[in-house]
Amino acid sequence: MTVPREMPEKWPRVRAAGGAEEERRVRANAREYNEKFQYASNCIKTSKYNIVTFLPVNLFEQFQEVANTYFLFLLILQLIPQISSLSWFTTIVPLVLVLTITAVKDATDDYFRHKSDNQVNNRQSQVLIGGVLRQEQWMNVRVGDIIKLENNQFVAADLLLLSSSEPHGLCYIETAELDGETNMKVRQAIPVTSELGDTSKLARFDGEVICEPPNNKLDKFGGTLYWKENKYPLSNQNMLLRGCVLRNTEWCFGLVIFAGPDTKLMQNSGRTKFKRTSIDRLMNTLVLWIFGFLVCMGVILAIGNAIWEHEVGVCFQIYLPWDEGVHSAFFSGFLSFWSYIIILNTVVPISLYVSVEVIRLGHSYFINWDKKMYCAKRRTPAEARTTTLNEELGQVEYIFSDKTGTLTQNIMVFSKCSVNGHSYGDVQDVLGHKAELGERPEPVDFSFNPLADPRFQFWDPSLLEAVKLGDPHVHEFFRLLSLCHTVMSEEKDEGELYYKAQSPDEGALVAAARNFGFVFRSRTPKTITVHELGRAITYQLLAILDFNNIRKRMSVIVRSPEGRIRLYCKGADTILLERLHPLTQDLANVTTDHLNEYAGEGLRTLVLAYKDLEESYYEEWSERLHRAGSAPEAREDRLARLYDEVEHDMLLLGATAIEDKLQQGVPETIAILTLANIKIWVLTGDKQETAVNIGYSCKMLTDDMTEVFVVTGHTVLEVREELRKAREKMMDASRSVGNGFYQEKLSSSKLTSVLEAIAGEYALVINGHSLAHALEADMEVEFLETACACKAVICCRVTPLQKAQVVELVKKYKKAVTLAIGDGANDVSMIKTAHIGVGISGQEGIQAVLASDYSFSQFKFLQRLLLVHGRWSYLRMCKFLCYFFYKNFAFTMVHFWFGFFCGFSAQTVYDQYFITLYNIVYTSLPVLAMGVFDQDVPEQRSMEYPKLYEPGQLNLLFNKREFFICIAQGIYTSVLMFFIPYGVFADATRDDGTQLADYQSFAVTVATSLVIVVSVQIGLDTGFWTAINHFFIWGSLAAYFAILFAMHSDGLFQMFPNQFRFVGNAQNTLAQPTVWLTIALTTVVCIMPVVAFRFLKLDLKPELSDTVRYTQLVRKKQKTQHRCMRRAGRVGSRRSGYAFSHQEGFGELIMSGKNMRLSSLALSSFAARPSTGWIETLRKKKGSDGSTAGSPSGVADKMLKV
Repeated sequence: MTVPREMPEKWPRVRAAGGAEEERRVRANAREYNEKFQYASNCIKTSKYNIVTFLPVNLFEQFQEVANTYFLFLLILQLIPQISSLSWFTTIVPLVLVLTITAVKDATDDYFRHKSDNQVNNRQSQVLIGGVLRQEQWMNVRVGDIIKLENNQFVAADLLLLSSSEPHGLCYIETAELDGETNMKVRQAIPVTSELGDTSKLARFDGEVICEPPNNKLDKFGGTLYWKENKYPLSNQNMLLRGCVLRNTEWCFGLVIFAGPDTKLMQNSGRTKFKRTSIDRLMNTLVLWIFGFLVCMGVILAIGNAIWEHEVGVCFQIYLPWDEGVHSAFFSGFLSFWSYIIILNTVVPISLYVSVEVIRLGHSYFINWDKKMYCAKRRTPAEARTTTLNEELGQVEYIFSDKTGTLTQNIMVFSKCSVNGHSYGDVQDVLGHKAELGERPEPVDFSFNPLADPRFQFWDPSLLEAVKLGDPHVHEFFRLLSLCHTVMSEEKDEGELYYKAQSPDEGALVAAARNFGFVFRSRTPKTITVHELGRAITYQLLAILDFNNIRKRMSVIVRSPEGRIRLYCKGADTILLERLHPLTQDLANVTTDHLNEYAGEGLRTLVLAYKDLEESYYEEWSERLHRAGSAPEAREDRLARLYDEVEHDMLLLGATAIEDKLQQGVPETIAILTLANIKIWVLTGDKQETAVNIGYSCKMLTDDMTEVFVVTGHTVLEVREELRKAREKMMDASRSVGNGFYQEKLSSSKLTSVLEAIAGEYALVINGHSLAHALEADMEVEFLETACACKAVICCRVTPLQKAQVVELVKKYKKAVTLAIGDGANDVSMIKTAHIGVGISGQEGIQAVLASDYSFSQFKFLQRLLLVHGRWSYLRMCKFLCYFFYKNFAFTMVHFWFGFFCGFSAQTVYDQYFITLYNIVYTSLPVLAMGVFDQDVPEQRSMEYPKLYEPGQLNLLFNKREFFICIAQGIYTSVLMFFIPYGVFADATRDDGTQLADYQSFAVTVATSLVIVVSVQIGLDTGFWTAINHFFIWGSLAAYFAILFAMHSDGLFQMFPNQFRFVGNAQNTLAQPTVWLTIALTTVVCIMPVVAFRFLKLDLKPELSDTVRYTQLVRKKQKTQHRCMRRAGRVGSRRSGYAFSHQEGFGELIMSGKNMRLSSLALSSFAARPSTGWIETLRKKKGSDGSTAGSPSGVADKMLKV
């Protein structure tokens, strides 16, 4: 290879000292040269195991879980004969079951990963080896190879495009697998290689590429090609990335730059951060507490053993000698401690973790199977992409939503425009006045244009008249729209054009120009062909100054057939208006008024401008552009400066306004979620006026609000002052309303509590540049205090990073569950940062969906996800945990009490088979059924009464207090479970007069009492009975008795005489009436206090769900009576079911356009019985929103007391 003059004589290191790659060097057709750099092969591996490593690696991963290690430790203790009073299988059976289930699941997942890897690695590709194209598997492709792709083939690796079948080295690709976008994109080979179209030329190609090391930036690439003593700059436009599909291109050749794990697709496939719920974190804490409690019990019983052995046991040494190796009472107590740790370990059974995962899996399937969250139009069901967060859906307090595509449809319609100071697009009646809603005339007739899109509609005929009359400004306006874009055109049949746009906005603008006679027909890398009013004109495309989030504009430089060079630019008004020539100031003022009017209507706006360039200036500027593009360092900064230089002193043409309609059901959904005390913040990149208008359309903002604060400061001091004034206004209003109450509050608590107790409804709107200052460390708390005191918050012009920062700020200080919802790639960081991420499968690809925890197709489904599935999941998980801890403490603590009566000898009450099967068979299925199927109120009531959602936000159903109540109930049950049979058996006799009291009879009585009591208890806890609940509860009881009688049968004794010695014990014991009376007495004494407490609580202090259930029963009774009266032939009012199933006036409030404050008042005091008061008291203690605390209303209460 000939080394060019510009190439450095001494190459920099490819790898740093630590092994990280600093830059990549690739030489074409030189495998030996490239192999010395040890680049990765093209074989990918997403699997974790193979046949040899599966068992050790999987077990190592599983034992990193604290619970599994804990049970392994117990198993080891049980293998020590001196301390084990239980057989080893009581622990190893459930442990092996859990490890096996998890291993099978992991193996299945990894099998499918292996299958996918093999399918991809064995795909065929044509590789140029020795001047001949050979079929090779993808896994055998190497860096530096030249490969041939054909139409509709996947790209095998990250390639530098060398040549293609299209003119000028052009090719078209689809990037759906990378970014979810299905529209075609164009890539182009550099001119020097675009002529290498045949294999003989490509075989002699020995160019060398120096470029950036592997990274995950899909939209950026920087490198240089050195060939024939010249160097050529390379950019992302020259690259074909792995995962793309070649479209509408017969063939192309590419040079492999990155292969396998180094490709950008694989670099982006990193693992998502594992999210845990608040209940998970609480459960981990409680398990540590329980372990501490277990150690305390072990210490107490060990001390008791040492004292007993010292005082009493010493007298029985003749026939109760110490075990071998035990020489003192102290050492006997030490061994007894470990024995009791083994016996009492069932307070935290391993089945708890398995059951939790099974319940979560069931909840996830319910979400996936919900037909009411299925979008028939897009054939998209809701999908739970994780199983670990379901119950947290019932605890959300803050929702952070994108606007475009999430609240709106992201289907853009060209609605209005301003050209040379004249606004077009208003619908007018026959008299020339603005038409009212419902008076819309016929749309504009575009039949004169054979290439018009029949789906396009416009309502102002004056714009078409201006085109036909030859208005030069209007013509230039549409000429700009037809030239300044990156849309790809496809003509399947003559005159049938299909546009592939990278954004819906751009597609709408090009479609508008098409209908008004300026039809974008085709493009090549150097030309754009437009049919202007039927005449084909080809413009030479000199440069594209592309759009990015910093520039917020794009430009093209074209040469007309007459030789005139002109720059056309479109972009955000805040950017372009600063770059206009001073002569256009008057026109700019008029256009700005039009822009404000359009933004006030919720339309998305762009400003259009142009500039003529001198030939000499362009040549000089183009040369500098080429040098900047070839620069090895700071290339992007140099290009940005050149772009900025040429995009100045432009002449204003006008502005466009595009409508992005709201999705169906958005206002109603936001209103309902607001009633559930969920705060919704909108984080959008749109301009302030557009976002505010959408806020009003969504009913987030209303005219009834006390004030909407707008923060637009450009400096830290300005932003701080605006936030301070907002807080002062809120506090002043509160003092005037509170008659001194808030002054007292101010003196006794922090500013935060004052703001949370404000009267009135406020909203905050803040711009991106102001938000940047507000998120600084010294001001973030002030911003958060102000924002959280407002009912609605809208952040405009924000970047993806700022979205994530806002979410992180609320997570950090409010300690509340957050949910982020969006549909585009710019929402991914926000979705990953929030506790729960929801992706909308919309118009902007599927990157948001791929990063999300839950996905569906419409924002309105969020209401059902939270209020039905989320609330039920939280309720079920809380009831499951409460019952699970109760039944295991009731089961385990009996051993503790028995210890005081057996010389602290670590003797168990139950036989070892009962201990093994208690959590696996006898009590597992009933609690699983409750955890999966239970409901407190039907789904219609959950949607109808959003206040039912509040207990989850306040974490009322399972917390440390509820945990201790469950533990106390379990200990109380264990006391009765042991001492009632113990007291009865002390003097009881059998039917034949012999003593009833023996160890095995006592064990059977206590075990039977326990199974019956916990079965009755779960029957009381179950709020929604299904056939499965009945089968599991009564079936578990039947299984207990069947197994009990089987284990005491002659058959098992004959087969295993050493294991089942107590033949006929169960039959003899349960044949005694005394035993059944004892069991009945124990059950009644254990259950009656629970029944009495719940009855009194329901009568004196009902929860809102109790009140809703009561009204439901009343309504059913009224319906029954009504049907009876109709059967008797009486004339009754024609009352529909709607009157009974919905709160009166609710539908009217939704249709009225107000924000349902009356409903909020009614529902906040819905059960004006004490339940609302204690919920609000807890809310104030927690520091949550207290806006509903002071809104008493007796109307709903009277209705509920019917």
